[in-house]
Amino acid sequence: MARQIPADRLPQLLDAATRVFVEQGYRRTQMADVAAAMGVAKGTLYLYVESKEALFDLVCRYADQPPQSASEVAFPVRSPKSGATLRYVRDELQRHHGVPALIAALARKRTDDVAGEVAAIVGELYDQLAANRRRIKLIDTSARDYPELAKLWFEGARGGLLELFAGYLKARIARGLVTPLPDVDATARLVLETTVFWAVHRHFDSQRERIREDLARATVVQFVVRALTSKEAV
Repeated sequence: MARQIPADRLPQLLDAATRVFVEQGYRRTQMADVAAAMGVAKGTLYLYVESKEALFDLVCRYADQPPQSASEVAFPVRSPKSGATLRYVRDELQRHHGVPALIAALARKRTDDVAGEVAAIVGELYDQLAANRRRIKLIDTSARDYPELAKLWFEGARGGLLELFAGYLKARIARGLVTPLPDVDATARLVLETTVFWAVHRHFDSQRERIREDLARATVVQFVVRALTSKEAV
């Protein structure tokens, strides 16, 4: 039978575990660290999760989109079967792979509003990253301890996105709509990393800038549009 726990305990668990995994990495994180971050005894934590593996799997699944109620999760959460966490992350990355605005732009041979097109691509990318920022940060900081997980993000999802965006830039540069820069691949990487920093990483900085999310998003979008489009297009 699923153990009944306070309704606010699952969000507390997810928040504390995410913070500790992000700060310390997967290998260094101990159950006692998460218990301390929650303000509970280590033994109490085992009422909710069976092991560190179970806790990490739980965070990967619910860090950004917690279930509507604690009753949707059976406690204590059991340790996942071998490879289950990796399969879940891979399936999620495939499900969310690609930026629809970018895919649509690639299908168009021409546009009368390249500035609007770039704004739609970058804005949608920002929103996708922001919606999954805790999971992305978790994967990013776990890379050294969980290389299989990191490979899914860095070589799979990110690599595929960079390839698509570089292809888009080449097509628009060829038509004189986007400002040619010394290296298209470097440009694609610069746009992605800039967007990732503002949508994801800045939220985990101890001295992060106190800038409203809507203003940060608007600034990133406008900055990239102005950098990439010709004066005529703007």
